[in-house]
Amino acid sequence: MKNSFLLLVASVLISTLPSFGQSLLSYTNAEGKTAPVKTLYEWQIKREQILDSMQALFGKLPGDPMRPPFNSALPDLPPYNVQIKDSLKTNLYVRYNIRFTVAPEEDVTAYLYVPVEKNKNSKFPAMLALHETDMLGKKSVDGQGHNINLAYGKELAQRGYVVLAPDYPGFGDQKEYDFKTDRYESGIMKAIFNNIRCVDFLQSRTDTDPERIGVIGHSLGGHSAMWLAAFEPRLKVVVSSCGWTPNRYYNNYNEAMRKKMGGRLWGYAQERYTMLALTKYHLRAEDMPFDYEEVIAAIAPRAFFSNSPVHDANFNVEGVRVGIARASEVYHFLDADDQLQVRYPVSGHDFPPEVRFESYRYIDKMLKENKE
Repeated sequence: MKNSFLLLVASVLISTLPSFGQSLLSYTNAEGKTAPVKTLYEWQIKREQILDSMQALFGKLPGDPMRPPFNSALPDLPPYNVQIKDSLKTNLYVRYNIRFTVAPEEDVTAYLYVPVEKNKNSKFPAMLALHETDMLGKKSVDGQGHNINLAYGKELAQRGYVVLAPDYPGFGDQKEYDFKTDRYESGIMKAIFNNIRCVDFLQSRTDTDPERIGVIGHSLGGHSAMWLAAFEPRLKVVVSSCGWTPNRYYNNYNEAMRKKMGGRLWGYAQERYTMLALTKYHLRAEDMPFDYEEVIAAIAPRAFFSNSPVHDANFNVEGVRVGIARASEVYHFLDADDQLQVRYPVSGHDFPPEVRFESYRYIDKMLKENKE
C-alpha cells in the first residue's frame, strides 16, 4: 500500500508539470522512433541510450565496463604498483596514504582505510568515499576539511568497512593534474575512469568482499558517485549528498560568473568538469543530452539514497522532487520501489548527522544485512 501511494503521488506530480523530453520509460527503437519500454530487454536498450547521452557530454569512456575486455585493441592494464606514503593506526582501522597505477602513466592518490581484523579470514564490505569541492581532496572525508559533517570516509571505516577515498583530478595530491595533455575529453570522464579502476582495486584485495561494494559522496562527490554508478554496475548502493537536481532547476549564486559565461550552468564549463557543456551545448539546460533523473534511472534497480536539503542554494529541492518522481517510475517498473530513498532535511548545502547516519544504516542494510 505504501509503495502504491508513493507511485500515485509521483504520477500526479509528473502529470501536473510541463513535459521535459520523452518519458524515462520510452526509448528510441531500431526504426528511430520513440517507443514505450515494455520489457527488460527494452529497458536495457534505454539504459544504454542514457549512457551514450552521458558520453556525449563527458566524452567517450575508455574500454567498456559492461563487458569483459575481449577487444584486443584495448591496452593491457598495468599492475597497481601500490606505494604507501604514510600510515596512521587507530583502535578501529589503519589509514594508509597511497598511490597506485590505473593505466599507463596514470596514477590515483587516495586514503585507504582497513578495519583492524578480528578474524584473519574475514572479508569486509567496502565503500568508495568521494570528496566535495575542497582543495584538500581526500582529507575532507577524513574530517580534516572545513566541515566535520563530511568525515564519512573515516566514519564508515569505524563501522567496519574497507574505504577507498581517492583524490578527484585537480584536488589534494592531484592538484597539479594537467587536463590539457591527458587522453580524456573531460575531467568528469577522467574521474569516472579513475573510480572504476578504484572498484577494480577494491575487488583485487583479499580482505574485501568483491560482491559488497558501494559509493558515497557529497556535492562534487555526490554527483561523481552518481556518474560512476551509472557506468559501474558492480556498485550495490549509492549515496549522493547534495549532489544533484535537474539542470533546469539548478541554481548558482555567483551572479558575476553567470553573466561572464552566459548561463547559470557555467559550473560545468571548467576543465575539471566538462568544457563540452559550453562548446557543444552552450550552457543551455534544454540542449543538454541527458539530465540527472536519467542518471538515477540508469542506476536502477540498485539502491540509491539521496540527501537533498530544502535550503540547498545550488541544488533546488523542488527539482529533486520532480526528478525523484520521474525516476520512481523506473524503479517501480523494475520492482524495486524500496531501493529509491530520498531525505529532505531542513538545512543548507550540508550532510547533517541525522541523515548521514541514516544513510550509513541504509548502507549497512544493503552491504551487511543482505549478505547471502
